[in-house]
Amino acid sequence: MNLFKTRGVVLTHLRYRDTSIIVKIYTEAFGLKSYLVNGVRSGRGHGGKMALYQPLNLVDLVVYNRETQQLHRISEIRLAHPYQTIPYQVRKSTVCLLLTEVLAKTLTEAKAEPYLFDFLYQSLLTLDQPQVALEQFPLVFLLGLAQQLGFGAESAAEVAGQLAAFGHWPDDGLAPPLQALIERPDEPLGLPRPLRAALLDALLRFFALHVDGFGELKSLPVLREL
Repeated sequence: MNLFKTRGVVLTHLRYRDTSIIVKIYTEAFGLKSYLVNGVRSGRGHGGKMALYQPLNLVDLVVYNRETQQLHRISEIRLAHPYQTIPYQVRKSTVCLLLTEVLAKTLTEAKAEPYLFDFLYQSLLTLDQPQVALEQFPLVFLLGLAQQLGFGAESAAEVAGQLAAFGHWPDDGLAPPLQALIERPDEPLGLPRPLRAALLDALLRFFALHVDGFGELKSLPVLREL
């Protein structure tokens, strides 16, 4: 079994037996992979490394990989970019809850997607910047992720048309700000909270049209207060 170097974005982890975890990492080299990490919760050996496996951490990995296996092993792991603002700002941490849920529902392929990986990596670096336009970041992220997943909209009219076909387009007044977000994603638009909430609901419904089993997000009520 060969060793490979790759960058990764940690998605989720769950407890496995008494001291271990199974962690899902979206890797640059292999796409979504699951890794068994022994002893990480024991307080010995890996015990000090549990913080490495927190959702959305950007990591550098050396991993064992065999395509016929479902669970793989990590030989080495380190933080590629220790976050400077995300862990210390409640509003950014709240945005990360949404991102983690959305990515858990949409990243399912165990194959390399370099452009998708780079989008995720750069988005998280942007979120960590002190001057990011945080209020509209979730909207811009969802629009960009939809593009990377192959169902992105070129215009607000395209989103409206698809949602209206299922009775989910609430208000034609959403079209102008949505078009502005599509055309000028890096420009702070100063959208009021009720409008941002309505746009977020519309984009999540748009995702639900294209992603099987997308369902409701537990983080949404909290994020609506952003």
